[in-house]
Amino acid sequence: MGQHKEEDLARWRGLVSEQVASGASVAAFCRDRGLREWQLYEWKKRLRCSAAAPFIAVEVASTEAASAQPGPMSGLEIRHRRVWSVIVEPGFDANHLRRLLAVLEMTS
Repeated sequence: MGQHKEEDLARWRGLVSEQVASGASVAAFCRDRGLREWQLYEWKKRLRCSAAAPFIAVEVASTEAASAQPGPMSGLEIRHRRVWSVIVEPGFDANHLRRLLAVLEMTS
């Protein structure tokens, strides 16, 4: 991917993330920034498709410690290669987690 395409990708990733975080409608967000709605929708689609990872590496810190400590379930920590992490407690809402991870992936 060329430098120009990388810059476009970074710009639109930021705009999509900003729109989602703002809570504003696509129409209002685009109107305020002089963007065309169809462009934002198109980039949301592109970024959503490119964010889907077919494989996620998982490391198990210690199987002995986990099996030796019976008791209530504890949270899971998800660490991303771009430095951020999220701790997920038992009983989490899977849809909420998916939305959160999508936003975090777009901003990193």
